[in-house]
Amino acid sequence: MPVPAWVYGPFELLVHAETHYRAAGDFDRRMALISYDNSIEVSVMNYLSLNDILRGGRQYTRAQKSQWMDNYFHTKLDFIEHECRGRNIPILHDKQHMTYYHSIRNGQYHDGQAAVPTNEVLSGVRSAAMWVFGMLYDIQDVQSEVDARISQLDPHHDLPNKSDEYDMLLDDEFGVISFGDTSFYASDLLFSFDRIAYRDLALAIQARRNGQGLENE
Repeated sequence: MPVPAWVYGPFELLVHAETHYRAAGDFDRRMALISYDNSIEVSVMNYLSLNDILRGGRQYTRAQKSQWMDNYFHTKLDFIEHECRGRNIPILHDKQHMTYYHSIRNGQYHDGQAAVPTNEVLSGVRSAAMWVFGMLYDIQDVQSEVDARISQLDPHHDLPNKSDEYDMLLDDEFGVISFGDTSFYASDLLFSFDRIAYRDLALAIQARRNGQGLENE
């Protein structure tokens, strides 16, 4: 079934995470990890806050909801396991792995760690986030829904992609930019926020340098 209006909060977090995941810069990889992990928690919180009618008639006691919606990540994982058992469906991503991804996310988000998440971590938390969302809200093909939403947000197929040449031009010109204890390459930041500006500024730097080279001949 398509994504219903009452689940757009956690769904948009998935879309946000996916756009950073596809951009693939160091800054984007950190943001993707944080957003995928957040979407797991928000998916549970949103689901438990819905009217019974909007979650297929499934009911929980006030005490259960209070326990699962506590301000601890592991209580959300307890609910996910409870829900899988209640629906008699397999647990595709166990509590141990999702706790591990969350601990790395906390290092990025709270402690300002500069380490870039590995491909294994990103792939794992991405798969877990999409599985949790699809399982809770009965969405059969979450990836297709995310792809469709990204196409709606970004219908232009000629947007520039990451370029080693552009990266070198921008990073040579502007270097590394620091936010608190975390540093990012200028090229990664600009590509994440405005891909057209990323390309145009790199080309402007290139043109200026080529012009200076001609003047010196």
